[in-house]
Amino acid sequence: MERRNFLKVAAITGATTALDHCGHPDHQLIRFIPEEDLTPGVAEWKPSVCTMCPAGCGLLVRVMEGDAEVVRNGQVGLMRMGLAKKLEGNPNHPINQGKLCPRGQAGLQVTYHPDRLAHPLKRSGPRGSGQFQEISWGEAITQLVGRLAPLRSANQSASLAFVTKPIRGRRRDLMEQFLKAFGAPPGISFEAFDEAVLRRANQLSFGRPQMPTLDLARTNYIIVFGADFLGTWNSPVAQSVGYGVMRQGRAGSRGKFVMVEPRMSQTGANADEWVPARMGAEGVLALGLAHVILNQKLRPAGDMSRAGSLIKGWGEGLPEYTPQAVESRTGIPAATVTRLAREMASHAPAMAIIGGPPLAQTNGLASALAVNALTALLGSVEKPGGLLFTPLLSSSPIAEEGSRASLASFAQIQTLLEKAPGIQALLLCDANPVFSCPRSAGVREALEKIPFIASFGNFIDETSVLADLILPDHSSLESWQDNVPESGAPEGVVSLAPPALHPLHTTRAMPDVLLEVAHQLGGPMATALPFKTLEDMLRTTYGGLGGGKKHDPKEDAAAWDKIKADGGWWSAQVQPSAPLLNPVSHPPIAMTEPEFDGAEVDFPLHFLPCASQMLLDGSLAHLPWLQETPDPVSTVMWGTWVEINPKTAGQKGIKQGDVVEVKSQHGSLRAPALISPGIGPGTVAMPVGQGHEHFGRYASGRGANPLAILAPMIEPETGALAWAATRVKISRVGEGRLALFAGGLRAHPQDEGQR
Repeated sequence: MERRNFLKVAAITGATTALDHCGHPDHQLIRFIPEEDLTPGVAEWKPSVCTMCPAGCGLLVRVMEGDAEVVRNGQVGLMRMGLAKKLEGNPNHPINQGKLCPRGQAGLQVTYHPDRLAHPLKRSGPRGSGQFQEISWGEAITQLVGRLAPLRSANQSASLAFVTKPIRGRRRDLMEQFLKAFGAPPGISFEAFDEAVLRRANQLSFGRPQMPTLDLARTNYIIVFGADFLGTWNSPVAQSVGYGVMRQGRAGSRGKFVMVEPRMSQTGANADEWVPARMGAEGVLALGLAHVILNQKLRPAGDMSRAGSLIKGWGEGLPEYTPQAVESRTGIPAATVTRLAREMASHAPAMAIIGGPPLAQTNGLASALAVNALTALLGSVEKPGGLLFTPLLSSSPIAEEGSRASLASFAQIQTLLEKAPGIQALLLCDANPVFSCPRSAGVREALEKIPFIASFGNFIDETSVLADLILPDHSSLESWQDNVPESGAPEGVVSLAPPALHPLHTTRAMPDVLLEVAHQLGGPMATALPFKTLEDMLRTTYGGLGGGKKHDPKEDAAAWDKIKADGGWWSAQVQPSAPLLNPVSHPPIAMTEPEFDGAEVDFPLHFLPCASQMLLDGSLAHLPWLQETPDPVSTVMWGTWVEINPKTAGQKGIKQGDVVEVKSQHGSLRAPALISPGIGPGTVAMPVGQGHEHFGRYASGRGANPLAILAPMIEPETGALAWAATRVKISRVGEGRLALFAGGLRAHPQDEGQR
């Protein structure tokens, strides 16, 4: 809150209705009549759903009476209302079991953020200038309907596009029904670090194009290829809970954890054994381990199931992947390969997991299939202590559209760019492809040519700044939320909760806006979406869960009340859905060498962007709690950095904190150096998240964006962005400094020059 607003609030007491501070009308503040009955000083815990990542964790919101500065009917004033004071994990929720990560805790700041949009806006200056003027909701919806109606009348419905962040449940269904009824193509779900390669691999190997659930609590041995499962990958809170049981929750038993990755992540720092592998060679190691197990008959070969048949040479025992051959291709000693294979085969249940950088290569699908086959050989698919797949309700978009679940978001954006000259209207919802795609992809230039863009986001970012119309959404605490998690629990789960707070500002829930627009457009649109609100749609979908078999109205009403009070519905009785796609015929895949952009002689170093432990892909960079939280490995705060091996730094004359230039064939950036023994000498790494031009006061103009200088390389089958396939060169350009917590990371003198 600005100091002037603080003074205004502090000056109001009791039942004061207005204040003319120093005679200036702009200092006038009204006290509105409360919209709810509250008990002073007594906290109430209300259920909600975390939206800070797609995992679908359950929340409890601590709500207490307080004064808030709100907007009502275009006027700023004070209102006594229930305010969220704290977020905690819901102890009864099967995904997070009462736990909550720092990102989930920081979700509170979205509601109270000073840069959050409080009113509908229309562009008043040149596109991209950030100049907007406030308008009413009536005018905003009239403008949106006025842009969409002519497209239908002119048979140009297919010229409407919709790009959102990943969302699941009925919000997603409503959006798809809106587009289908309009005659537009399906929406695009975009995120920088999508999991299309793994979903495709799981579809081919197991007939399940979804992310896996890891039964860590009952496993004895786990080898992980690149997946930061305790930090940023998949369902990290659920995985952290299971990992804790695996390591400390079983008397007399402690599972072993081996991490294979080129750069030490938060997860890797917790491993018993950390194995650095060459970039893109992780699949080779997986096949080397399988070779030892097969040829030494440590496991029945029949356990390979369908997964092994997808690997070229599997039926012959993988003769090309002897430990010696694997050593030459990965740099991992042959003795280590043999030892690890024997360990995992003798410590059942054991499993192998892959995610992150190994899948962000041109050979990522082959690597994923290799690791899947290794897990199948260990007999750990859909078995206790192994790889499970969460049962999905029939209403889940993943269950209904398995064929699209493995389509990469970058491929969808590329298709959008190809069609951009013919697109007449684009709708956005919290997706920021201008920031998250390589600059060479030309996303901004293509979007600038679209005649009309409307955004439902409640912050201005690099993509929504191009909008002609902004219809700001409620925060997640102010709106109905639902999610059908695709992983994280062995049982079927629906995360669902009503609003925990009354809206602070003149915002509206995006689904309710789509419903109103559909009703105004009329005809098939109104017929396809008969609901008045998202709440009506949710009750129609989920109201019968947990009710009687005969759907007695009283029993169903009681069940619906229980779902709302519990924060969702879950049941071990949900039967696993049938394979989301019939098994697909696919020829065996050979493990090819990865391709990299940039000649090694000119660009000698592999460049590894990595999801930030706090800011993820940059979508959370506007939250100050996350900016000021030290990175758990480097301890850097409020900035970005380039991780460099001590040997590489010594060769370049780079010291801790020096500003270095990182240059690819597609651009360059500058950031301070962080000398770290946890990265190989042939690789430099940067966390993604900083480098925003437009994203509020806490993120704009801070640090650099490593995604901007990537090559638009792809994994060929899914079209996923191969974000770890770019080569760079680095040079020192001057002195600088890093904001480190309590002195930060320090390399031991013995480490200098050893890697």
